[in-house]
Amino acid sequence: MKTLLALFSRSRRTGPVDPVLAAMAIALVGFGVVMVYSASVIEATVVHRDPQYFLKRQAIYALVGLVTMLVVSRIDYRKLRPFTYVILGAVIFLLGLSITGLGHSGGGAARWLRIGPVNIQPSEAAKLALVLWLGYSLDKKQERIKTFGVGILPHLIIAGGLMVLCLKQPDFGGAVVLLALTFTMLFVAGARLFWLVGVAMVGAAFGGWLIWSASYRYERILAWWHMDQHRQDLAYQPFQSVMSFGSGEASGLGLGHGFQVLYLPEAHNDFISAIIGEELGFIGILALCATYLLLVARGVRAALAVGDDYGAYLAFGISVLFGLQALLNLGVAMAILPTKGLTLPFISYGGSSLLVNAAAMGIVLNISRGPPVTANVRTDEATGPQPEASAMLASEADFSPEPEGPGAPAETPPAGGRAAEVPA
Repeated sequence: MKTLLALFSRSRRTGPVDPVLAAMAIALVGFGVVMVYSASVIEATVVHRDPQYFLKRQAIYALVGLVTMLVVSRIDYRKLRPFTYVILGAVIFLLGLSITGLGHSGGGAARWLRIGPVNIQPSEAAKLALVLWLGYSLDKKQERIKTFGVGILPHLIIAGGLMVLCLKQPDFGGAVVLLALTFTMLFVAGARLFWLVGVAMVGAAFGGWLIWSASYRYERILAWWHMDQHRQDLAYQPFQSVMSFGSGEASGLGLGHGFQVLYLPEAHNDFISAIIGEELGFIGILALCATYLLLVARGVRAALAVGDDYGAYLAFGISVLFGLQALLNLGVAMAILPTKGLTLPFISYGGSSLLVNAAAMGIVLNISRGPPVTANVRTDEATGPQPEASAMLASEADFSPEPEGPGAPAETPPAGGRAAEVPA
């Protein structure tokens, strides 16, 4: 751990990264590899005839993710500004490909693009791309953020376009995250609350219409609402997940000793928090929530300390993304919210989610290095640029005793002039 933190700390930027933030991210990635193995060993043995099938892949993803985090943390985040629209355009292109028949289906949704043995999930990259674009746009339009035509409407159009592409997959959970991100960043940027409340009401009404108009969504909501009556069909997954949390009690059954891996679908993916609850108990879940809370808090701290609006928006938006997705994932696993396909950041199985989260964390770590150091210089016609003299004069005044008594000069002679006459 110390070696990894040392690698993250060395950079040409102004200072080392936030060590607590880096440690939390590294710990979550390592913990995710362990929990993926624990949650997937039965399925890997039965389906793939290799108990370490998912472990090997997640370990590779984790290694690549840590390298990605390290590299991004050493790149000045301000260099991302020229590539904002390139990244956004690439994500829109990939989302378009996933809904035009080229997407690889899984769980009834075409959310993946298969490139050889690797599956790419563009909706995960869309979340980070939206944060990058919002940070760029809000920084540029800061003085007009309170107007609807400039401060609200363009951001809703871009976010709405990404949401529509996600809904076409379909990925209702991803669309909700995009809307929540947009609303939160607009609020932080200083958009008028009147417009934001109106947007929230329209968004809630639109979400209700989407649920009502799609029979499978409506049936899923009804099954979640009456889970005891549908625990053998539509509510089977959330019911087994709740059973996992309940069987774990306070301290859990022990790592690798959970039984719900035999019955819970996607135990190593979207519902991995249920296995954590069963094997590590309430204490383990409480520690996990505290880790995410600390992660978000340190990210917001970096946003407040950077002294640059663009960097502040990026750090805040990415921190909110981590916290929001963790909150929604835990809410779904505990059956507090209807079932949605959202991963637990840094922990759930999957390369797309882990690599995007690692790149996003690398940006926050770079921002946590603090504002750039710039020396104040003044230009002298005779000698050229020189350091600002005010700091040097102040330091000399601290150590030079002020003359006292009758020999003290009454006034400092001005440059190029004579000293004022002092009457006897």
